[in-house]
Amino acid sequence: MSFRMGLRPLYRIAAACCALLAVSQAAPAEIKVAIINLQRAVLESAEIKAASAAMEGRYRPRVADIEQLNKELSAIAANLQSNAGKLTPQAEADMSQQAQRKQRDVQRKQDDLQADVDRERNEILQKSAVKMSAVVKKLAESKGLDLVIDAPYAVYFKEAMEITSEAIAAYDKENPAAAPARAK
Repeated sequence: MSFRMGLRPLYRIAAACCALLAVSQAAPAEIKVAIINLQRAVLESAEIKAASAAMEGRYRPRVADIEQLNKELSAIAANLQSNAGKLTPQAEADMSQQAQRKQRDVQRKQDDLQADVDRERNEILQKSAVKMSAVVKKLAESKGLDLVIDAPYAVYFKEAMEITSEAIAAYDKENPAAAPARAK
């Protein structure tokens, strides 16, 4: 499962440029800037890792069901192939219809599973991104930073400017991952 966050890159770049321009014109003092890889910070948090493991556990039975249907479908196809010409036309037509029904069931269940996983993953990521933004703001204030820029929008930066690991640690401290529920 791929965890990707929908970002609005042009707005973020424009906002960062405007902020840099405004701060640089407001005072000739040194501007304290940091870089964060916000996507990495969210995805590597203990909360997201725990949520991912919990999702896998919740959806495992549905994945197993789809795998079983695929095995049944393969068995029908193998039976049709090995008995080609040996079956009556009616038996062959019945098996073909059965295979088509199974294929539709597999496709429907895969689509439903993917939609459910995507919906839940997006909800989790959205909530975590909001919490991570608050953590980054607190971290920036505590470090006396004037500006924090998301790494994908920085053309160049020194590694010493990156606060991603600090943000992950602060996030994990503020939002401890819930212990995964044990299967009964």
